Amino acid sequence: MSERDDFLAWVRSALYEAEVALHNGDAAPRRALWSHTEPVSVLGAWRNAVGRDELDALFTGLANSFSDCTSYVYELQAYDVRGDMAYTVGLEHTSASVDGEPRTYTLRATQVYRRENGTWHVAHRHADTVTA
Repeated sequence: MSERDDFLAWVRSALYEAEVALHNGDAAPRRALWSHTEPVSVLGAWRNAVGRDELDALFTGLANSFSDCTSYVYELQAYDVRGDMAYTVGLEHTSASVDGEPRTYTLRATQVYRRENGTWHVAHRHADTVTA
């Protein structure tokens, strides 16, 4: 299996499962996949965060808002791996409850990853809502 295939398998398994867990109210899997090495950042659809402390607060807040994920589809549009760095670009189609209200929405998401000690971790995320 190539380096790109290994990365893509990780995106489609561990990263995907962490996002589903977050949308069901559990931030632990997402938190575990994020880098503990600065810099880390989120330019989010609802809130921004820079640094581990702000990330932890963001992830906790998101988990407290989300529940009852009925669908999460990650439509990968582009990705690449270069050494210990990688990126993904795609659309996240989600149906979940937000603060108890069922919602369906799509986010455009770009993420940057670092391989640390042989394991991929998210270092940066930028996402915004797709509007028609």
